[in-house]
Amino acid sequence: MFIRKYLKNDAIKRIIYAVINLSPETCMKIKAARRDAGLSQSALAAEVGCKQSALSMFEQGDGTKLGDEIVKKIAAKFGIELEDRKEEARSLPDSVILRRPGTAFCPNPECPGNSQYKVGSLKYYRPDRSAQDPAGGRFCAICGEVLETRCPECGAEIHEGAVCTFCGKPYISAVGE
Repeated sequence: MFIRKYLKNDAIKRIIYAVINLSPETCMKIKAARRDAGLSQSALAAEVGCKQSALSMFEQGDGTKLGDEIVKKIAAKFGIELEDRKEEARSLPDSVILRRPGTAFCPNPECPGNSQYKVGSLKYYRPDRSAQDPAGGRFCAICGEVLETRCPECGAEIHEGAVCTFCGKPYISAVGE
């Protein structure tokens, strides 16, 4: 995979982290600016050289869907200042930067990436971590929520499934009916 090849270089790791962790708020600002300008997603996508579907996902808060150069073009067109996350990335420990994709989950029970199922009268949510965390980023690629990498109850590393194998508590709050 392209990213893995370059993850051996610390400077490149930190730049990749900064790019893939563009905040959902910035994505929403771009959406508002496009609408204010009276442009359709298709028209803007054709103008900057990306697919309309990628622009749509980007505008929903997934900063991983458009390349850095495309985002810069759009931001310049609308006069939006992009946050410089490179300083933040430099200060983060390698354990955060080196996190593999799919090793975090979205704690939002309303996220479409969390599949609901019942056991007795309790609702559980099984996260689709590969969809929510496709690039090892900081935000859910589906809903924009900050991703969790540990059990919220005991702090253990997460494993497959909806329930922590150490403490037995659900990763995402189960609600009784």
